[in-house]
Amino acid sequence: MSIKRIGVLTSGGDTSGMNAAIRAVVRTSIYYGLEPIGIARGYAGLVDGDFTPMTFQSVSRIMRQGGTVLYSDRCEEFKTPEGQKKAYENCVRAGIEGIVVIGGDGTFRGAGDMGKMGISCICIPGTIDNDITATDYSIGFDTALDTIMEMVDRLKDTCVSHARCSIVEVMGRGAGLLALYSGLACGAAGIIVKEKCFDEEIFFEKMRESKQKGRRDFVVIVSENMGEHFAEDLCKRITEETGIYTRFARLAHVQRGGVPTVRDRVTASRMGCEAVQLLMKGVSNVVVCERHNDIVTYDINFALRLDELYKGKMSIQEIEAIPHDDYLKMMEIIKERQDEFNQIHRINTIFTL
Repeated sequence: MSIKRIGVLTSGGDTSGMNAAIRAVVRTSIYYGLEPIGIARGYAGLVDGDFTPMTFQSVSRIMRQGGTVLYSDRCEEFKTPEGQKKAYENCVRAGIEGIVVIGGDGTFRGAGDMGKMGISCICIPGTIDNDITATDYSIGFDTALDTIMEMVDRLKDTCVSHARCSIVEVMGRGAGLLALYSGLACGAAGIIVKEKCFDEEIFFEKMRESKQKGRRDFVVIVSENMGEHFAEDLCKRITEETGIYTRFARLAHVQRGGVPTVRDRVTASRMGCEAVQLLMKGVSNVVVCERHNDIVTYDINFALRLDELYKGKMSIQEIEAIPHDDYLKMMEIIKERQDEFNQIHRINTIFTL
């Protein structure tokens, strides 16, 4: 074991469970006789040299907190060669030989840049969207679902009382997983995601029929990946086409905060511990993932290309350039993710209008 000092940072959108991962990195480092260094404000802190030694006690009681005690920030300077050089030099001066970075795909790209400069990096997926294709689960997803479920349950009380419909827009950026799972958990009347076709006229007809049979409450979950104003416009059309008074609610960033669930605390702890042990073994530039309930790793570049392939962001030329064995592995993972999505969607089809 040659590594002596490990940095830890959080970047991108905050998620509940990030603090549990920070705690795991710090306490695992201390257990093995390493020095953990907190890097504040993500890559902005790397560029500015905003480093603080962390102790066993400094991470006490943070596991129950939402957000991230190390904070997060955008840093355009880090995207430049000059900014990356400053970040590298700050690490060298501080004696930081490896970094555990917690965040989403943008965070992983930053870790890849640091790896090219000689700083070993291990990535932990943290995003409420659960849209990192290489991992079955991303820290923060479960807590966000719990928050959505609580909010929608409260809305349903009012919907029943006043015979109303509520259109609830949930986060998800390019992925409809939050809408898909929360809709199932909340007993939504409809779930609308970009990944699946939505026939507006058929849905309106089913709403009218359900109303005639005596149903008083309707909650429709819409993923923000449907695009700006879709949910608001749908709200107006439902009122016009069905006669059901409809209100719009955007849950927005309330979904990111709150006390993390057991699953997020445990998953974050497992991943944080594994990340430190990997750095001790000399492993670098990998993403710690959960696959079939096991903790596994994938090369950062593999994970990023897999994500682009799954989301349709690759050109034909880029796809053809993927090594054959890697391509087969990617397609296997993609099929599993698609099968999972389709399975939950089929169940929702049975339960919704």
